[in-house]
Amino acid sequence: MMISNRVLKLKSSATLAAAAKAKELEEKGIEILNLALGEPDFETPINIRKAAIASIESGRASFYTPVAGEKELIEAVISRTKEDYGLDYKLNEVVVGTGAKFILFILFQAILNEGDEVIMPSPYWVSYSEQVELCEGTPVFVEGKEDNHFKVTVEDLEKATTKKTKAFILNSPCNPTGAIYTREELEKIGKWAVKHNILLVADDIYGKLVYNGNVFTPIATLSEEIKKQTIIINGVSKSYAMTGWRMGYALGDSSIISQMIKIASQATSNLTAVTQYAAIEALTGDQQQVEEMRQVFEKRLNHVYDRVSEIPGFKIDKPQGAFYLYPDISECLALCGYDNVTNWVNDLLEEAHVSVVTGEGFGTNKHIRLSYATDLDTLNSAIDQIVAFVDKKQNK
Repeated sequence: MMISNRVLKLKSSATLAAAAKAKELEEKGIEILNLALGEPDFETPINIRKAAIASIESGRASFYTPVAGEKELIEAVISRTKEDYGLDYKLNEVVVGTGAKFILFILFQAILNEGDEVIMPSPYWVSYSEQVELCEGTPVFVEGKEDNHFKVTVEDLEKATTKKTKAFILNSPCNPTGAIYTREELEKIGKWAVKHNILLVADDIYGKLVYNGNVFTPIATLSEEIKKQTIIINGVSKSYAMTGWRMGYALGDSSIISQMIKIASQATSNLTAVTQYAAIEALTGDQQQVEEMRQVFEKRLNHVYDRVSEIPGFKIDKPQGAFYLYPDISECLALCGYDNVTNWVNDLLEEAHVSVVTGEGFGTNKHIRLSYATDLDTLNSAIDQIVAFVDKKQNK
């Protein structure tokens, strides 16, 4: 059976691959301390679950909806964006779909032709580059320097800009680094995008998960010109503990949104109806639990950052948002006798039963990503196991 060239070139998600390896060991009866997946350990808030149940019991969730989403949900997205960002969008400037990942996928399908270039800062979320390549586009990686908190500058972007540059992906707060771009940095990037007519893909999925007095500034809020140049990507998975519900959305220019809807109509049709009714409650209901979960993440960050910083050979920049640590472990690799970070990660799982994600999936070869979206007992036990693993390897 022949397989398409595009699939043969496609890499599996590094985060999902790490989770799958951990699952294999768990099925053998081995207890794994999992710091790999970016998934809140909280259950979806009860008011959201009740709204979903009510939609099933009333029969409303039994039927197809418009591809772009129920009007009530689109209005909820617009209302939430107005409240959080202070921006106004129209009904035809919104599409909802099966997770922010799928929304990104249909965006790239809608805007990219063969050879079009998409600039993305490195480290980057694992699926950006693969999705661009699936559309026959070309990912252009611009290294975010560690001494600048992994962020890129306009000077960096100017050097990477060509006649084929179609879009720039901005993920702030960033997965995997937790870095947040300042208002001043964003103003420069926004003006650069407007100058060169480059689409800003603003992946704002972690915008509500910001800690220790840091501030998230949505780039679309900086000027009307920058707003027109921006497609906002967002969803309910991270902030509302709704990863399993798979609801993401985009807001932006109607000419792009309409094409995304066309693609979705041939791919998934509408987002699952029961998820839509749950998401309406998430976006319009009581927001207190969002803040309560954020405070828990902040507490965990401040605790685990200090502990991880003390692991021999670990060098780490304190994250400002999201729920990941992204330490440089190059010194640790040398101390432990490794020349490859993925081999170290695999041995950590096999020998110490701690699951983390190799930095190679995010475009760097000396980092690992650890998620602190789990309870403190698990985090402390995992760090204890990492320390023991490193000590064992050093004294081998």
